[in-house]
Amino acid sequence: MPTPPAPLHGITVLDFSTVGPATRCARILADYGASVVKVGVPPKKLGLQTQPEYWTYSANRGMKQVRIDLKAPEGKAAFLKLAETADVLIESFRPGVMTKLGLGYEDLHALNPRIVYCSTSGFGQDGPAAKQAGHDINYLAMGGFLHTSNRRGDGGPPIPGATVADSAAGGMHAALAIFAALLRRTLTDEGEYLDVCVAEGVLWLTSLYVDQYLATGETPGPGHDVLTGRYACYDVYGCADGKWISIGAIEGHFFANLVKAIGCEQWLEHQYDDEVQDSMRSDFTAAFKKRTRDDWCAVLVPGETCAAPVYTIDELVADPQFKARGIFTEAVHPEHGNFRQVAPALAGMDRVDSPISVPDWSQTNTSELLAKAGVPEGEIQRMFDEGIVG
Repeated sequence: MPTPPAPLHGITVLDFSTVGPATRCARILADYGASVVKVGVPPKKLGLQTQPEYWTYSANRGMKQVRIDLKAPEGKAAFLKLAETADVLIESFRPGVMTKLGLGYEDLHALNPRIVYCSTSGFGQDGPAAKQAGHDINYLAMGGFLHTSNRRGDGGPPIPGATVADSAAGGMHAALAIFAALLRRTLTDEGEYLDVCVAEGVLWLTSLYVDQYLATGETPGPGHDVLTGRYACYDVYGCADGKWISIGAIEGHFFANLVKAIGCEQWLEHQYDDEVQDSMRSDFTAAFKKRTRDDWCAVLVPGETCAAPVYTIDELVADPQFKARGIFTEAVHPEHGNFRQVAPALAGMDRVDSPISVPDWSQTNTSELLAKAGVPEGEIQRMFDEGIVG
């Protein structure tokens, strides 16, 4: 059978972001087949934007870029030519910035009624915190994620090892909203405005605990239930070699298999007895210290105990399960040569079998894209000469 087109084949996205949730969103859309065009400032203003390392965000694979001075009338006019036929616009400026430039949703909707316009921000486009600056840790803090995480040694919430707000509460949130808007557009033939608030995305991630409080008045926190460290059957334990193993033996039959395998059968009938959890955890800790992590995994993983190693990054890229699933691929950069990266990983994305050519981000596609949009060649060259585009 012929290979079907990618889910977003034929969809053009204009993306103003360089880092953070919006850039995560653009990465998702590109890996689902959208034609993503990154819109940046011209070379004379490069210092005004964060320039990520070449390998970040999958090294911009499958993307193109234009650099335009949107404050110059000719630059703005050139950008509007691109926007006339775009399907999606993503921006992550402070609320009101795009409107001041004359590029807000109402401006572009008048030009292109089918455009889906996605604004990503930390706290949304309105409300008392709308213009408040923030980063991943701040959104996780305000959305309840940090408070419900288990405490570090000094009693404070831990700093997560992944940018959960940027990636899940922001990037995936925005991508999901865009997919829904594009689907609705097939019914209405109209685009729409999306106000993606990252802090609200975090709140949704912690909604089990928020809903618990709203329904019962109970205040969830670290260690308040099985998923936040209350019980010894759901924890991480250090092993003889200094490495760690994760245990998620929530169900009774998994717990029974676990305690038998580690020699702690005395706790078989006490899985959720609160008064013995400290003693049980102490015995588990002592048991796991007797063998190396990989020795324990060899016993517990096939033994139906819900155990898994706590991998370091260099370990996980060699894991046979991920390798068998084709989750890593090779990229080829014009300057930096060959290197490995995470392949398109989410369900429905097309996996790749051969090295991916990634762009040299010091070069742009400005001439090509503006010419395709109908900007005369002489006008493009003049804007290059004057530093309006790059």
